[in-house]
Amino acid sequence: MTEPEIPTAGAGYIVGGFPAPGLRRTVRHITGHDDNGKSVFLKVDCGDHHRIMGNNQAIANILYSTKETPVDVNGDVDIKYAAENEPPLHCHNGTVVRMIDFGPGVESPLHRAISVDYGIVLEGEFELTLDSGETRIMRQGDISVQRATAHKWKNITGNGSMPGRMVYILLDWTLGQFLRKANADSDSF
Repeated sequence: MTEPEIPTAGAGYIVGGFPAPGLRRTVRHITGHDDNGKSVFLKVDCGDHHRIMGNNQAIANILYSTKETPVDVNGDVDIKYAAENEPPLHCHNGTVVRMIDFGPGVESPLHRAISVDYGIVLEGEFELTLDSGETRIMRQGDISVQRATAHKWKNITGNGSMPGRMVYILLDWTLGQFLRKANADSDSF
């Protein structure tokens, strides 16, 4: 049995962390309340957790995560939790907001969402492919709603010559009968 080929497009593109070369720096603004109950900005930065992915082909920026829904915002415990804990791929009973900068031509492996994922193209163009073989081209402002489906992403910005950026909002879900059957019929999840 041969090992699967690892895609090398964009290898080494990410060298200095967030943001990826060619993409602008983004700023996160977290709001809350002062002692008088007035709305204020509590934190302005670029996110607490950055993780280089693949062979320096992409970088993930965790903009916010929660460990529970509904979220406890009393005493800013949610902000403290998000700053101190880099979330896993998704948080059981919680949420994750993850921005990913993709190097030119980078293609993710086929994987199954274990959450409900809202994928929003912020910059560039991406090809979304499902395990059925169906594909869609997504452009700036387009949104996908991944409902525990197997899929992969390919950055096709500038015909694969430029970086692209997406943001994903991941919500926990309940394992349904359709997925139990799909898992019973397959070796992957």
